[in-house]
Amino acid sequence: MRSERMCGLARFVMGLSATAGQNAAVQWFERTLDDSAPRRLVLPQAFLATDAQLVLFANIAGGLVVLPGAIRRNLENQLPFLASERILMAASKAGGDRQTLHEALRRHSHAATAGIREGRSNDLADRLATDPLFAGIDMAQAMEPQGLVGRAAAQVEEFIAGPVQSMLTAHPRRAVLSALRV
Repeated sequence: MRSERMCGLARFVMGLSATAGQNAAVQWFERTLDDSAPRRLVLPQAFLATDAQLVLFANIAGGLVVLPGAIRRNLENQLPFLASERILMAASKAGGDRQTLHEALRRHSHAATAGIREGRSNDLADRLATDPLFAGIDMAQAMEPQGLVGRAAAQVEEFIAGPVQSMLTAHPRRAVLSALRV
């Protein structure tokens, strides 16, 4: 519910840009009354609504709990689907016809999805492992999760060590959370 409020406020703020854009397009900063009235409304509303979004975000993010077991389980359940492109590319490099492989992968994916919807576990990896079209690849390597994230871990570390740390160092007392009022 708080996230929905935050999204609603974001839509409101984005909508305010249309009024500001109209002011800029037709007034040329002449300082007439039809210019100043929208300006008096748009600027405070934009700042207040953005502040409310930040308060909501801090409230939501402050209560987040990371559940490594649940993350691991969800990753394992979805990994065959996430790695389907890598599986397809590995099978193509091993000499398979890309179109034939793609059709087989699509067929197996749809069958696995149908099984999941009926309450069974995801058997896509087993289906592909027993399909002769995919026999020439190392399925474990193709489904290695680290191969799916690229530089994400390094980028997060760089961001935390750079801009985030410099802001926290420059403003040590600014990280105080407000009470939820929106």
